[in-house]
Amino acid sequence: MPHIQITLLEGRTPEQKRKIVERLTATMVEEAGTSREAVSVAFMEVSTASFARGGVLALDKQQK
Repeated sequence: MPHIQITLLEGRTPEQKRKIVERLTATMVEEAGTSREAVSVAFMEVSTASFARGGVLALDKQQK
């Protein structure tokens, strides 16, 4: 039972998430030999105020 967890900044549309899930599932079926039904995917969305890179909040990078 492969489980894929994706952490990303909030703001993706349901259609974008559908496409991501479809492609990741297809890849797991092709490369890992698992069934589609066995693959689960979870999106963990974080706000720009809760994510930083290089010591700078993503929120602060958006304001520049």
